[in-house]
Amino acid sequence: MKASRKAGSTAVALCLLASIAAMPAMAAASNTSKSRANPDVRSHAFYVLDESSSSVLAARNERVPVPIASITKLMTALVVLEAGQPMDEKLTITQADVRGTAGGTSRLAPGARLSRKDLLHLALMSSENRAAHALCRNYSGGLQACVKAMNGKAKSLGMKSARFVEPTGLSSSNVASPEDLAKLVLAAADNKTIREYSTDPDHTVYVNRQPLEFRNTNVLVKNPSWDVTVQKTGYISEAGRCLVMQAVIDRRNVVIVLLNSWGKLTRIGDANRIRNWMESQRVAKAG
Repeated sequence: MKASRKAGSTAVALCLLASIAAMPAMAAASNTSKSRANPDVRSHAFYVLDESSSSVLAARNERVPVPIASITKLMTALVVLEAGQPMDEKLTITQADVRGTAGGTSRLAPGARLSRKDLLHLALMSSENRAAHALCRNYSGGLQACVKAMNGKAKSLGMKSARFVEPTGLSSSNVASPEDLAKLVLAAADNKTIREYSTDPDHTVYVNRQPLEFRNTNVLVKNPSWDVTVQKTGYISEAGRCLVMQAVIDRRNVVIVLLNSWGKLTRIGDANRIRNWMESQRVAKAG
């Protein structure tokens, strides 16, 4: 009887030792599973949508509305283009545009005259605040009619959390959730002009016959390893650094929304980490 109990105790002890020995391997497997579930994204909120299957690949805080900074300009561009006003019409930067973009930066001085298409190009590509404000101020019915159209367009796109109070994104009252911004990116991607202007690496305009060269705020458009089809960056202190874009990754159209990145390069790093994660997922499935 004693021998039987001793043998039983020994067996239990061996099982416990085996379980303890297996714990590191189990933890490693758990960590691997966790890393595969979501990419290592540093931005406070993000959303990754695979358009081909309409599936959300990864997300965090995706339904929380937050300030969106100059991502706003995608909506400004949509309503300006849908208004059908002449793109070659010359518009003048005024003191109203200076007052309306207080706290922002601009290289367009009052009195500068540019075509509507050039102003749209600069607003989308280099996030020119006075350009965006002038576009909305010259909207049929004026600035308030333009902002009203922006909110109406958001509603028609199903952006339930979105709210706009001005056209540049300098106000922290312009808010939306990452999930809703993906809808805005999809709508913008359907517009050829927005696709072209937002991904142009640089653009030169002439003010008083003097050339002014502007560059894209998103370095990925010049990176040959990326295929970006539409994009917009943004920054104000309340929003952090933001980036939304549609890109072809692993032969799929993917929408990436990154909000409130804490460092200058974090949003770009996050985009690269998401792409690497997607490619590693494919390799893991193939294996």
